[in-house]
Amino acid sequence: MGPITMSRKEARRPGLVEAALKGKITNREGAAALGMSVRQFRRLRGRYRTKGVQGLLHGNRGRSSSRRLSAPIRERVVALLRTTYAGFNDHHFTEKLREVEKLRISREAVRQIRQAAQITPVRRRRPKQYRARRLREARPGALVLLDGSTFAWFGPEEPLSTLLGAIDDATGEILALHFRPHEDLHGYTELLRRMARSHGLPVQLYGDRLNIFVRNDACWTLEEELAGVQNPTHFGTMLRALAIGYIPAGSPQAKGRIERLWRTLQDRLVSELRLRCITTREAGEGFLPLFLPDFNQRFALAPRESTTAWRCPPSDLAQLLACRYSRVVARDNTVSIPGRWAQIPPGPSRRSYQGCRVTVREQLDGGLLVFHQDQLIATDPPPPRPFTLMARDAGSSGRRRRALGLDRPKPLRVKPVPFAAAPVRLSLPPGPNHPWRTTAAALSRRYQAAGGRTKSRGR
Repeated sequence: MGPITMSRKEARRPGLVEAALKGKITNREGAAALGMSVRQFRRLRGRYRTKGVQGLLHGNRGRSSSRRLSAPIRERVVALLRTTYAGFNDHHFTEKLREVEKLRISREAVRQIRQAAQITPVRRRRPKQYRARRLREARPGALVLLDGSTFAWFGPEEPLSTLLGAIDDATGEILALHFRPHEDLHGYTELLRRMARSHGLPVQLYGDRLNIFVRNDACWTLEEELAGVQNPTHFGTMLRALAIGYIPAGSPQAKGRIERLWRTLQDRLVSELRLRCITTREAGEGFLPLFLPDFNQRFALAPRESTTAWRCPPSDLAQLLACRYSRVVARDNTVSIPGRWAQIPPGPSRRSYQGCRVTVREQLDGGLLVFHQDQLIATDPPPPRPFTLMARDAGSSGRRRRALGLDRPKPLRVKPVPFAAAPVRLSLPPGPNHPWRTTAAALSRRYQAAGGRTKSRGR
């Protein structure tokens, strides 16, 4: 008799049945140990007496399942997969088998048949990526998560709005919230200003790869190639001026803490807004200062360290939270950005700044500041209408055109002057005594005849 293969469940049976036959244990004790009824345990004892260990195996071992597809059907499926439906994925092929071929086969059965026939899939399944839970930062202010959520915050009848938010990674405390029509530079700059005013400046920010935060274009200008790094976005320039780092997340799961916050706010905040009949963004902005303290008191966690990493914002925070543009002063001492211009007053001793390279900063409130060599030389007040801060450069397409040299100024077309109107200047041939008509030999003879001396005006 050859070796007998038993499952882990069946391997426990011979010892207990043998002990029951020898009278060491009762049938009830053996049945309780195997997790079966006493009647079933007696059946095992009977089969063990007649067939030995072979009688303890399952009776259906070695038999094919009654639900197994027949060989002709399996061959038909393989033939269809290689001819008519070649290149179909398993799910699509299963649909065609049910709708066209009238074969009700599960997708898993189709996959097993395809694997048995050694037919490679159209697209291989990507293995699940390994993910590990990231430990929270120990100190508040060490890492702040930024994100935005577009949702029907004011009810299904109202238009969609975007709620921008920032939470502290160490405590889960909501630092600032701001309603906007959509994610834009103005909203995130306002969010950064509120956070700096209420808590301070963090060490690093953690957000997605939105083009407001990071450069996503593959265009490099000549200056960037020489420097070896791309220039940051306007928001990145603000973070660099404030000495704040930025970490772009590789996936939504990487910033899952703020993603889970949106699920909570879409339940609690929406209910609170509906309870107070708030249906506009302006009214919602007025309710947020009342909502945040209550929310943080309920859900904020204690940090692992008592010391904080928050830094005091600089006194010129309003000047640093601005879009920067490099410009050349025009002849009338003005500088302009698309849609706006500013007049530069005269400098010391009525100095003119014509042709000087200056930096124009457009602030969050719309005011313009003009700097020359880090010195403020001109200002322009904010516009009277509501202002929205936005990047006034051409974006990635403009950078690509500058890199390719497509936006260089066109050469001036000078109107040709008629020949009759042009001054006539005739060139006469040199005279017979002109030095050009004297050879080197003649000059040498004149030099020797003069006694090796040259004539001067004084002699």
